Amino acid sequence: MGSPQDDRFRRLVREHSPAVGNYLRRRLHPLTVADLDDLVEETLFVVWRRLDDVPTEAELPWMIGVARNVLRNARRSYYRRTNFESTLPEPANAPSAEDFVIADSGVRDALVALNDDDREVLMLNAWDGLDTHDLGVALSITTNAAAVRLSRAQARFRERFAATQVI
Repeated sequence: MGSPQDDRFRRLVREHSPAVGNYLRRRLHPLTVADLDDLVEETLFVVWRRLDDVPTEAELPWMIGVARNVLRNARRSYYRRTNFESTLPEPANAPSAEDFVIADSGVRDALVALNDDDREVLMLNAWDGLDTHDLGVALSITTNAAAVRLSRAQARFRERFAATQVI
């Protein structure tokens, strides 16, 4: 058995978290149902932190008061985020979804056409951000050898990618 504090917290969660969850669910707008678990979790975290402040004669109302404040904070964050996002300029000449799919398909096909060594050195460089010095360390080769491998792999990739773009 845990400490009396642990036991009390478990009891509070067992007895009152459904009511707290229902309270939050009914007042969730403009947040989404996906946010509900996070809000309940944040409420229970505050209850745990302030367990000594929870009045024994009014546990549920006190927890609902905490949930109310958690919800208000989440709404403020939501409104600040949406207000900020509305100030961002629209991207100019954004490529269409079809362009992304075609490019992704071409990249995937070109990568599949490469041998494992070329694919690995390209992925370490492009996706993991390793420069030629770091590639040398990761592959246990000199920096110069890494630069040569990368250059050759990039050339082979460009050839394979160009071949996938022929319609």
